[in-house]
Amino acid sequence: MAIKSVYDMCKQAEQVIETLSAEQVVAMKDDPNVEIVDIRDIREIWRDGGVPNAYHVPRGMLEFWIDPNGPYPKERFQSGKKFIFMCAGGLRSALAGLAAHNMGLAPVAHMAGGFAAWKKAGGPVEEVKPKE
Repeated sequence: MAIKSVYDMCKQAEQVIETLSAEQVVAMKDDPNVEIVDIRDIREIWRDGGVPNAYHVPRGMLEFWIDPNGPYPKERFQSGKKFIFMCAGGLRSALAGLAAHNMGLAPVAHMAGGFAAWKKAGGPVEEVKPKE
């Protein structure tokens, strides 16, 4: 069996989940029914900055935090809000969005182009430093 490329996996994910442009997400950033979920590694956020009020979820914990009956459920994922996943460039967020969708979380979307596109679209960025 041939290895499937991550790009193919992301294209498949985008056939299932909604893909939003950074401009669309910037316009939705203050909507109380929308939750922007930043799945970048915390070191990326420290280095590059974060989206104000985004919910940081380490990618490796996403499924555990979504599952209300799992070992580490986060009530935030039971809010009924629209969850928009973002990463640095738009690949991890497509895969995360599909995983969340497959778990039954709805509605979900991902932001094409990731944090780089967010900054290019004029989205606000805040400095985030490690806690001492």
